[in-house]
Amino acid sequence: MPDVQTIREHLFGVIMERVDRDADRRKEALTEYLLVTGMAADGAAEQVAELVPPVLPDLYAKWVNMFLDRLFETVPLEQIELIADGSEENNAAASLAYLMFLESERMEKQVAEDLAAHGLTGAGQQGTGENDEKKAAGALSEQFIRERMNSIAQDLHKERQAKAEAYKKNKTC
Repeated sequence: MPDVQTIREHLFGVIMERVDRDADRRKEALTEYLLVTGMAADGAAEQVAELVPPVLPDLYAKWVNMFLDRLFETVPLEQIELIADGSEENNAAASLAYLMFLESERMEKQVAEDLAAHGLTGAGQQGTGENDEKKAAGALSEQFIRERMNSIAQDLHKERQAKAEAYKKNKTC
């Protein structure tokens, strides 16, 4: 039976792998997002993507640790051990639980506060005197994070549906 710290480290790694991507992938995803949403013209999308500051890895780590703190406070260790077995299905379930945690009202406020504390205040919010360009980049960062988390959740849902269909198909054969 693994100890609490080992389980926590495993879950931390699983979730961080899903949400913290390298700079090139982030820029590519932002460029695609800007093009698909029509927020930037074809030639400008890449330039705008470069202007959007990355969410600092320490923020991702903070949010994941907040999730893990809450998980270990509210879920019996035996159940957490089941989800931390390293299987693809349970890694996806852990990531999905994290995404649901981020969607809570408490975390919506926390994310906004953390982004503002790093100078990434969204447009339409009271800033700390930063220029409009920085506010717009912050608003775009917030929107991109939400869209990225929704995309991850949809991917996880599709994976589970495909596995359920394959299971049903194999069961009837």
